[in-house]
Amino acid sequence: MKYFLLFVVLFSLFNGRNFAQENSNSDSTGIIGINSPFSYKMIEPNQNLRKLEILLEARQNNEIKSGSLTIGSSLIAIADYQKSNTDSKFAYLMRIPTSANQIGKEVSEAVIHSFDLMLAGTLNDWLAIYADILFDPEQSYAPGTITALARNQLQLRTGFIAVGDLRKFPLYGSIGKMNAPFGQTGSVNPFTNSTMWHAFGGLGYGAQIGFKKWDLNASIMFVQGGAQFRAMNTPVGDSTNVPSKLNNFTADLNYNIIFKKGVEFLLGGSYLHGSAYNQDYPITHFTAATSVNPAYTFYGKFSYLNKLVVEGSYAITSKVWPGTHNPNPPLDIYEASKVSSLDAGIKYVFNDKGKIPIAVSGEFSNFIAGPDGAPWERQNQLVFGVSGLLRKSSRLFLEFIMTEGYVPLNFISGGNLAPGETHSVRDANSYVILIGGMITL
Repeated sequence: MKYFLLFVVLFSLFNGRNFAQENSNSDSTGIIGINSPFSYKMIEPNQNLRKLEILLEARQNNEIKSGSLTIGSSLIAIADYQKSNTDSKFAYLMRIPTSANQIGKEVSEAVIHSFDLMLAGTLNDWLAIYADILFDPEQSYAPGTITALARNQLQLRTGFIAVGDLRKFPLYGSIGKMNAPFGQTGSVNPFTNSTMWHAFGGLGYGAQIGFKKWDLNASIMFVQGGAQFRAMNTPVGDSTNVPSKLNNFTADLNYNIIFKKGVEFLLGGSYLHGSAYNQDYPITHFTAATSVNPAYTFYGKFSYLNKLVVEGSYAITSKVWPGTHNPNPPLDIYEASKVSSLDAGIKYVFNDKGKIPIAVSGEFSNFIAGPDGAPWERQNQLVFGVSGLLRKSSRLFLEFIMTEGYVPLNFISGGNLAPGETHSVRDANSYVILIGGMITL
């Protein structure tokens, strides 16, 4: 937190006035309105998750005015058919993969996947807020089926105060509940998140400071300790998960090489001080860590004239995940393993100048959590997608998904069954055909 306060002081000195003062050029007219293309970029849940940067760039490009409040909403509805070669073992991660959701070897559904309501407000050129309220019964960790009351609740998915005006000053900052600036967890898919996001996409309370200028973007986020909402965990005090210290952090550095207008290559790397892969056996969600297990990642993304995107990334922990060793025979032969994820995707857009651009995409991503042959060795995901973008704010999509391995993080190596047993199944394969739409207003 002291670093964030130092940033505020430096910002005030550079700007020659108190950072909270109203800028004399601000268009503070009390505008309340809808900006669907902006709302779409802020709400969409899988392609670009660095929402703080999207907000700041929208301010930089005058997409939203000072003294305004932008209200947006988005609903995702899907219908799908899924088939597995193993009873009740469906590894598709866009819904919690348990027998409370999928029974037998064939399942189907037609449901609301999620609903999001967002507010983006700008007090002046330098201060803004963002918050989005999410309804997501399919990915809720609460007990029961998707019709259980506990899984049909609203939550504040993200919310933060942002400080900065990239038109005048290259430093920016924020405090709140945010996605962690770690790696490239976005996807080329129209709907399905990559396994990289499921493995390393962090979400937590904290404070972020960044620098963006000369095609360089550097950021660091100081994260609250304990088990955060996603993918981040450090022990607090005597190995507790009480988030009473700001003792975790992630840092990211990337550089955008511009060959000519519209032809770019982004290259970056990140470090996470406390990943979520640090618990002893048996592993359960959000329990206290016994140590700190850092992670790091490298990533790249090539973009060509808003038509072609090719991206790839790799992330791995520095140490083994202790709980991936089951001490009970016959599973005790598998040693504890580091955790890693690989992601590679490509997307091409047809009719990019037309009313409805059509995108085709393909992506492979995986999650490695055990040695060769272990039931929890790996979970692979391959996705092929087709989507159409309507009015720059809504998309209809069709996906075909294949998964290899069934490796849920909760009790990944056993502990909820008899000693020496695990619900992870290396050879469980599943297939999904899915259609849906994300309508944003």
